[in-house]
Amino acid sequence: MATTILVVEDDVAIRDMLCFSLRHAGFECESVGDAEQGLAWLKSTQPELILLDWMLPGIDGIEFIRRLRSNEFLAAIPVIMLTAKGESEDMVKGLSVGADDYVNKPFTPSELIARIKSLIRRCTPAETEQDNQLEFSGLMLDLKSHRASVDGQRIELGPTEFRLLNFFMKNPERAYSRGQLLDQVWGDMVYIEERTVDVHIRRLRKALEPSKHDGLIQTVRGVGYRFSEE
Repeated sequence: MATTILVVEDDVAIRDMLCFSLRHAGFECESVGDAEQGLAWLKSTQPELILLDWMLPGIDGIEFIRRLRSNEFLAAIPVIMLTAKGESEDMVKGLSVGADDYVNKPFTPSELIARIKSLIRRCTPAETEQDNQLEFSGLMLDLKSHRASVDGQRIELGPTEFRLLNFFMKNPERAYSRGQLLDQVWGDMVYIEERTVDVHIRRLRKALEPSKHDGLIQTVRGVGYRFSEE
């Protein structure tokens, strides 16, 4: 499967040139014209890398990275910033908020492709079976196939319930407010009501009920929810 790269760039000519160069180098390219479109696209798909322009209309590249890095499910995506800002202070600022590399405009496609390949190599650890699976109280979560199971019996989960269970299993024994769950599971760029969390908690509990794992999701009065065996 080809590596997917998301290009967030408001200049149409540069955006088209980037996608042409990326596809010529064997990558899949998705492109958007501003940060809001990019954040919306990331709700449903995760690329292997993001090429991000600094000077975007509305939400700029720096704020885009801050939001990306604050979301558990998006934080690990490597980002290369593209900018005409060539001062060392600007480079430090971009890297300090979470950019992984920094390319000044104008640049040659060959230089950019080389940097992309180098960054992807650095950010792609060798996969192990253990890395792809979570286990809690007999409940198994396979992150590669996006499947949950108990004793080999598959549990049917929607994509949001899967992300919610993934977060809980990685962060057990701690109470989270609805707002915190919204930020971590849905992302802080999504504006939905907190009661949406309750709806998906009910769905997740119902899915876990046949295996008697629904009790792992505990309501903490005045706070929110906790994932615990106790």
